[in-house]
Amino acid sequence: MEFVSAAILLFIIMDPLGNIPIFHNLLGHYPRRRRLWIICREMLIAYAVLILFLLAGENILGYLGLEQPALGVAGGVVLFLIALRMVFPDLGMVTGIESDEEEDPFIVPLAVPMIAGPSAVAAVLLLVNGDPGNMLTWWIALTVAWGASTAILLTSGLLVELVGRRTLRALVRLSGMLLIMMAIQMLMDGVTECLVNTS
Repeated sequence: MEFVSAAILLFIIMDPLGNIPIFHNLLGHYPRRRRLWIICREMLIAYAVLILFLLAGENILGYLGLEQPALGVAGGVVLFLIALRMVFPDLGMVTGIESDEEEDPFIVPLAVPMIAGPSAVAAVLLLVNGDPGNMLTWWIALTVAWGASTAILLTSGLLVELVGRRTLRALVRLSGMLLIMMAIQMLMDGVTECLVNTS
């Protein structure tokens, strides 16, 4: 169950469905082969960033002097705000970014922060800090979530044609609702652990 929950959480945070409009806005004018190559490259960079935090999570937390309750509360707040933008796009969800037609986007903004953003990094750190001995499970969960996100983004053109933009928006909002519930649970766990540690 831990593996399934972690994989679902990371997949929702990466939000490949919500990122489809942004990826298409930035890459839509490129030929199909180059567009697919750019997506593959950026997803690999994002994966490398997340693996770095997965492997060095404890050291990073120790260096910054962070504890699990504080990270849980902060992560829950960040996830909640992101989920609100997914459910209510009018609150400020990014709908497009200007790009330079001469150079394709490199690392920013597709790999970071669209995929390996602060919320994904926070989630990875929380998983590692919560159970450092379960590293293999977290790595597999991260890989599965990343693989599913990559597959969706690579086939996003077909997906838009198949389901339509209206259905796609509905799926994004459904994912947002699930993320809101996960964010509230993360926030409650952080507050509860903080109260227990101080009592």
